Amino acid sequence: MSRVLVVDDEPQILRALQTSLRGAGYEVEVAATGEQALTSAAVNPPDAVILDLVLPDLRGTEVCRKLRTWTAVPVIVLSAVGDEREKVAALDAGADDYVTKPFGVRELVARIRALLRRRTAALRQGSPSCRV
Repeated sequence: MSRVLVVDDEPQILRALQTSLRGAGYEVEVAATGEQALTSAAVNPPDAVILDLVLPDLRGTEVCRKLRTWTAVPVIVLSAVGDEREKVAALDAGADDYVTKPFGVRELVARIRALLRRRTAALRQGSPSCRV
């Protein structure tokens, strides 16, 4: 079972994603701050990360940059910020995808499946850029 780390400071988003992703067959861990997310990812590495940009302690782009210093885990930014500059900044920081709120859960789950499928294929081929 793949493990997804959901990082968002809105409790209702965390609960909704936790329920939806578990229903889709994923093991889910949640974090409400950037520091919690980084600690969680280091202690128990996830297979994918869903990351909000606006967190109480760090920007999501900073969390993504820090993750990229030691892991190639797929990161999907999920944010209410729909500004093109923010999207570009998140992708340049290492995010693999960007979904704006409000969002469809089925689409988000499909994007997770797509990222995990590509990562699995790359790992099978021995791609060094996809190693954790």
